[in-house]
Amino acid sequence: MSKAMTRRKFFGTTGQALAASGTTVCSGSILEARAATRGGAKGVDYYEKLGVTPFINAAGTYTVLSASTMPEEVQAAISIASKHPVQLEELLRASGEYLAKRLQCEAALVTAGAASALTLGTAACVTLGNEKAMVGIPLDMTGLKNEVIVQKAHRYEYDHALRNCGIRYAEVETLEEYEAAFNERTVMTHFFNAADEGKISREEWVRVAHQHGIPCFNDAAADIPPIANLWNYTKMGFDLVTFSGGKGIRGPQCTGLLLGRKDLIEAAVKNNSPNSNTVGRGMKVAKEEIIGLVAAVDWLLAQDEDAMQKEFERRAKRIAEGLKGLPTVETRISVPLVANHVPHLVITYDPNRIKLTGKEVLEKMRQGKPRIELNPATGANTASKGLESGAHTIVVGVWMLQPGEDGVVARRLREVLEEAARA
Repeated sequence: MSKAMTRRKFFGTTGQALAASGTTVCSGSILEARAATRGGAKGVDYYEKLGVTPFINAAGTYTVLSASTMPEEVQAAISIASKHPVQLEELLRASGEYLAKRLQCEAALVTAGAASALTLGTAACVTLGNEKAMVGIPLDMTGLKNEVIVQKAHRYEYDHALRNCGIRYAEVETLEEYEAAFNERTVMTHFFNAADEGKISREEWVRVAHQHGIPCFNDAAADIPPIANLWNYTKMGFDLVTFSGGKGIRGPQCTGLLLGRKDLIEAAVKNNSPNSNTVGRGMKVAKEEIIGLVAAVDWLLAQDEDAMQKEFERRAKRIAEGLKGLPTVETRISVPLVANHVPHLVITYDPNRIKLTGKEVLEKMRQGKPRIELNPATGANTASKGLESGAHTIVVGVWMLQPGEDGVVARRLREVLEEAARA
């Protein structure tokens, strides 16, 4: 095939060749072929085949731990979607329109995770109304605004997702500094929703940005629940908001939501896959993942949030009950203020009686049978705001546990702590 042969030309030429050769390409034959492949194939446990051991998730929806588990309704929707090809741009457009209505915002886009949404939203602000610029960023920023204002306390591990678009940060700490930071190079302001610190509130952040006619972006990736956050921040005035699809929403791990102003979402779409030669070309989202996230949003909006939180609390209490009588062990239920806003069980003890650090407990749980992953705040110096941390603190995340697993976690924790108490 010559270099000049595009995909569209290829498919057009191929179709003509099939017709000329007498090959049947009618829809009836396609349906017959599909029917012939539906033999109820048995699945293979590839975790076992590859030697990868699953674990009980007593941690939470952390990316490195493969995030959340998808409800059966979401898995079923993905299975159906996997059986039929669709036009990807049509699916992205239709899913965006559907999600925007459900989530009470102007427009929406399914992305390849929240980090992808950060890149695409930033690219939208940088290239808005200038499609030629989409090819040049991040190296050729000629004539483009590329300064993003951020609170110093909101700089974080995901800065690179924005810097992929060729932007530079302008840090501020006070409201006065923020008001004075806008200039002819300012293209966007950025807010990290779960930041532990920062002197400028969400409302003030939006108000000042809009006074200067500049869009403001809110990274709320891990901030479901509460479910209402899916529309709280766009209604507050943030022009762009992102959420992870694979955390509290319970969709596919490699999905995210970009919500907000219609013109900015349209610009994000232009910077996104499947468009070639764009900053988002590698951020492909498969048809199964798009459908999976739409199904997850539908599933989530049908839940009784109060009932869910009470169930998480019951799981934490059952584990705490299983640790009763252990020397010096104390338990309490804690709920982080913003990110991962669900009940967690916090366990503390006297290291003179139970001679293990939190990190050692975490490792013993990880290496046991079954494998159990505790919340990474266990034995750590820092934790999500609202959770305790420390060398002799154990944190159990309960919201990703499957039915009956709280009992397994309680038994294994008791075994580990009892053994250390006897040492």
